[in-house]
Amino acid sequence: MLDIQQLHIQLGDNQLRYQQQISSGDIVTLQGVSGVGKSSLLLCIAGFIQPVSGQICWAGKPISSLPIEQRPVAMLFQENNLFEHISVLKNVRLGTANIDDSQIFAAAKELQIAEQMQKMPQQLSGGQRQRVGLLRTLLRPEPLILLDEPFAELDNQTRTIAANWVNKVARAQHKTVLLVTHQMEDVDILADRNWLLS
Repeated sequence: MLDIQQLHIQLGDNQLRYQQQISSGDIVTLQGVSGVGKSSLLLCIAGFIQPVSGQICWAGKPISSLPIEQRPVAMLFQENNLFEHISVLKNVRLGTANIDDSQIFAAAKELQIAEQMQKMPQQLSGGQRQRVGLLRTLLRPEPLILLDEPFAELDNQTRTIAANWVNKVARAQHKTVLLVTHQMEDVDILADRNWLLS
């Protein structure tokens, strides 16, 4: 379980407060107007922002004081996170040593990016880059997945394909997912619960 206990984040003049419990294996979508603190919450859980007070616990253990690399978290940022100097396939292999190439290519085929795997990131469109990042994030071993608007660059058809793939993989691997989105279609496909920040 992800337990967010009286979490207080300060960004400039903004005071952001959160309280929530998310059961292991659940997919929770996170919505709210711009500036309400959706991305900030994900960054805090991942360790990139330090809270003023409060606690974040995973499986009953506090993780707020852990360094980023020790947290049980894989995060996809709004900006795609590919290393430009290595191939797409090598990007996906980072952090996925337990996954062989046949599994990577099978997943890439489902996301309609198998033909892009030998290319360099700068050769990809925005939507292709986003799906590569999504592929790498979901194939990592960490049990807690944070996705910040993971389908923003995708057209409606590709968005549905990607959302269904996330749903399938997350549930098969019992991942806990917190996903920021502005689209109700994502909520309909994915969410066990929709958390509306105000």
